[in-house]
Amino acid sequence: MTQAIASAVVHDLIGIGFGPSNLALAIALEESGQVHGPLDVLFLDKQADYRWHGNTLVTQSELQISFLKDLVTLRNPTSPYSFVNYLKAHDRLVDFINLGTFYPCRMEFNDYLRWVASHFEAQSRYGEEVLAIEPVLHQQQVEALRVISRDSQGQHHVRTTRSVVVSAGGTPRIPAAFKALKDDARVFHHSQYLERMSRQPCVNGQPMRIAIIGGGQSAAEAFIDLNDSYPSAQVDWVLRGSALKPADDSPFVNEVFSPEFTDLVYQQGTAERERLITEYQSTNYSVVDIDLIERIYGIFYRQKVSGIARHVFRSLTSIESATSDEQGVKLVMRNSASGDVSEQHYDAVILATGYERQMHRHLLAPLAQYLGDFEVDRDYRIVTDQRCKAGIYMQGFCQASHGLSDTLLSVLPIRAQEICASLYAHDQYHKQGSLTDERVLAAAI
Repeated sequence: MTQAIASAVVHDLIGIGFGPSNLALAIALEESGQVHGPLDVLFLDKQADYRWHGNTLVTQSELQISFLKDLVTLRNPTSPYSFVNYLKAHDRLVDFINLGTFYPCRMEFNDYLRWVASHFEAQSRYGEEVLAIEPVLHQQQVEALRVISRDSQGQHHVRTTRSVVVSAGGTPRIPAAFKALKDDARVFHHSQYLERMSRQPCVNGQPMRIAIIGGGQSAAEAFIDLNDSYPSAQVDWVLRGSALKPADDSPFVNEVFSPEFTDLVYQQGTAERERLITEYQSTNYSVVDIDLIERIYGIFYRQKVSGIARHVFRSLTSIESATSDEQGVKLVMRNSASGDVSEQHYDAVILATGYERQMHRHLLAPLAQYLGDFEVDRDYRIVTDQRCKAGIYMQGFCQASHGLSDTLLSVLPIRAQEICASLYAHDQYHKQGSLTDERVLAAAI
């Protein structure tokens, strides 16, 4: 590592990532600080500025939950950081009411999040990727944590904190057949959609054959955008399932995203937790909003009427192999019903294949001996052994213990409140009889 810039401050908390989860926590900490006194908090994010799913915000994309499940309303409806107050501040409240919807477009929700984040510029650092979180030891005890990051100029930074909250989000899931093509510009994950599509020949009206891999909401939104925005693009949509399945957002089922259901899931044993999560997979994974399904079906129906088959829907199809040659990206595909194998060449392949959530294990690897198997308390704090006095919290990596809402927007304000309360309790307990900031910094060197 090159010579690093070391901070002379011991923070109470460093947040890894500044997406909606940590943004909700920043608000909760600010509002609690007005009552209990402020904590010294800093948030680090590898993006150059604040953006939420910035490369996937196609114009047809709408939020899939009510605007009332914003960063604060479930916890504090009078907060100035509510979505309603954002609308008022931007002189759009009446216009939004006239829309008659609970579901703003994601572009607007992203703007709301950016607006909120702008109030926390002093507590945030963009363009810094966190590389590792290490123990600060004193007499074989972890008194604090050393957070090592790298900024956009390649400069390393070392900061010390008494607690961290890891909220780094998911990383793109790349199917095994495509791993060898990770450096091929013609194959990209949906998380890079807008950036990569802006470079494609179809932007200038040139014909392209494009394959979409996956059967969920992201795949559906990519298909609609390709159909509407790029008339010269011909799309093969490849999915293993037999059909697009609708997301279940009916009222009783939606109760699985309530704070009370989080309590219920956490109170269960491992087997029952797994059963509950499996039972409600249809609310979020490999499913599509019903109105989008109906629109897509209409597109394929009109193809039958016109006799012009611009797009192909390849269901019950798996990818056997993916290779690159002068003709493009060659996919060998097998139909699971007939067993037939076919080969097709594409000018681009979009992987709408979801995300993995293992980043916490990578970042916290230097602390592995203190963490066990990453078991999490109800307050989202990792259970450590007695040698670790530092607080380590996670957001977005606790689905197995806290339920399906953990990776979604649904319970952000309540989760932020729970972590906030735990942080204040931990901070008060930890500072009683613990090392002074000067001693902590000395141990961190």
